[in-house]
Amino acid sequence: MTPSRCRAYLRDLQTFGIKLGLATMRTVLASFGDPHRAYPSVHVAGTNGKGSVCAMLAEILAGRGLRVGLYTSPHLVRVEERIRVGGRTIPPRDFRRLAGAVKARIDKLRASGELAAPPTFFEVLTLIAFLHFRDAGVDVAVIEVGMGGRFDATNVVRPLASVITSVSRDHQEHLGRTLAGIAFEKAGIVKRGVPVVCGAESRAAVRVVRARAAKLGAPFTDVFGPGRRLDALPAPKGGGRPAFRYGADGRALRLSPALLGGHQGRNAAVAAAAALVLGKAWRPIPAAAIERGVARARWAGRLEPVGRRPLVLLDGAHNEAGAAALRAYLDGSAPRPLVLVFTMMRDKAIGRVAGLLFPVADRIVVTTIAYPRDAAPAEILRRARAYRDKIAIEPSLRKAVALARAAAGPTGAVVVTGSLFLVGEFKRLKLA
Repeated sequence: MTPSRCRAYLRDLQTFGIKLGLATMRTVLASFGDPHRAYPSVHVAGTNGKGSVCAMLAEILAGRGLRVGLYTSPHLVRVEERIRVGGRTIPPRDFRRLAGAVKARIDKLRASGELAAPPTFFEVLTLIAFLHFRDAGVDVAVIEVGMGGRFDATNVVRPLASVITSVSRDHQEHLGRTLAGIAFEKAGIVKRGVPVVCGAESRAAVRVVRARAAKLGAPFTDVFGPGRRLDALPAPKGGGRPAFRYGADGRALRLSPALLGGHQGRNAAVAAAAALVLGKAWRPIPAAAIERGVARARWAGRLEPVGRRPLVLLDGAHNEAGAAALRAYLDGSAPRPLVLVFTMMRDKAIGRVAGLLFPVADRIVVTTIAYPRDAAPAEILRRARAYRDKIAIEPSLRKAVALARAAAGPTGAVVVTGSLFLVGEFKRLKLA
């Protein structure tokens, strides 16, 4: 498949939107000999923290000398970013070859009547990932759920462990309005007899996941439950990375994430708990490998520093929980003046996210990106009218960043936030 045809094919797939269900995936995978069964996997769901936990787990497993596949979403600049083996993105030529093979197989299945409906964009990318991991001969794959869990395209795997990083409100039009309802959808990744690792803060959510695990005879680990403790260690003299002590299973792990933010301590604990479970159920994983993997993991677009004088941070906080984590970091660490470059998708909780982030900012530059779901600046202004005296509107992202840099001055900070799509556009335009 040529680059232009591949782009056109993926663009056309996006017109099908979101379609929850597993029938299409199972049919197409069976026609390819079920490539997702050719290697063991770890399945990771959650509202926030999935990408960070996946990155940490991939590093932990790679540190054991394993060839690790990693499938995540969304991408920031190039679609190939979602599929990695050994830390390297799938080569564009391999991606196009597999996209062509998937398209041809789908066309054949549709023509024969074996496939009732065309696949979605996410389903095709998931198929490509599973095929690439088989072709690359991975020892294990870390698979991130796209949305929810129960009907997500990735939920065809039978993993070594099922991990739920967190449960909070997002995608409520698809997953439900209550934390219990959202937890039920995420608990849909639990498989009979497969260990479950749950890092949810809400006790109501933990109860839902625990009940699902009990029903299916799946051993259950509550990452922050009785007998387990996460403590922040004293800040190192002269600066340096924050560190945490996580006590579990009679072991005390010192976790020092390279990723910024106090919330990464919780993500590191989830990854560590999952690694401890894998060490019992699959292959031994020493404490040193866990600590080293957490320290080595990198994840773009999550409190990612990309500039100095002023400090420029990229953070894709797009829901209340993500905004709360960002706010906690900014309250304790951000230089002044603090300027936000901000946009959100119109189907997100704009008012609540603004209510968390806008009070801490000295100035907010509301911008736009060329994405169908992006909220118009007037809509953001309407939902955040209490902060209108701080807000400037600049539709051009390039000009918005320049305006923010000027307002922050050499000693301040600029935070580009509100959507991973905004972070991706910043990177695409090379505005760092």
